[in-house]
Amino acid sequence: MARFPLTVRKAVKLKRLLSFRLTKTDLKERVKTVSKKGKFVFVLLLAAIGLAACSPFQKQGPVVDNFTFINQHNEEFGLEQLEGKVWIADFIFTNCETICPPMTAKLAAVQKELKAKGLDIEIVSFSVDPEVDTPERLNDYLAKFTDDDSNWNLLTGYPQERIETFALDEFETLVNKPSGSDQVLHGVNFYIIDQDGAVVNEFSFTDPELIDKMVEEIEKYAS
Repeated sequence: MARFPLTVRKAVKLKRLLSFRLTKTDLKERVKTVSKKGKFVFVLLLAAIGLAACSPFQKQGPVVDNFTFINQHNEEFGLEQLEGKVWIADFIFTNCETICPPMTAKLAAVQKELKAKGLDIEIVSFSVDPEVDTPERLNDYLAKFTDDDSNWNLLTGYPQERIETFALDEFETLVNKPSGSDQVLHGVNFYIIDQDGAVVNEFSFTDPELIDKMVEEIEKYAS
């Protein structure tokens, strides 16, 4: 049987093709239901909302709306600081027991490759557990993966509901913290945003050629 990774974007396409009344709220509620069944399902669901296609989508996605949050240095950072720049976004949290550390390690490898090519691309990691992730925790977390945070901002300073809505509205991905859990469900894609603030590509963490593909794609937009 052919594998068919269901992404939020593909769900939207299916909705249009089949006239299936599947709203963003429906998707979010299904995640809440499934997330109650334990860590095994938690990991499987990460792969599903991880939005698992191994090649980038080749169309312009949503334009990221204005935001201003707090970075790991306890400074305000937002879309104003990213104006006119190409940047990478992802979603992580410091207490993550599964996918976040290897995600951040891969992104650090992308950072290293880009700098070797003379490309100082901004990286923005949004915490999906803001009530736990203080600026100090985020700073300590990033230090485990890179000694250069000059172009890498880890953001917090918003309510849990805000990041869940923000992720869905701006990046069409799901974030959900199940009640009573210290873990958070979230997508595992990396997003490329162009100089106009549009999400122009996304790459799955599971892609074995992720680093090379991301660097190649970013070169196109940064040139």
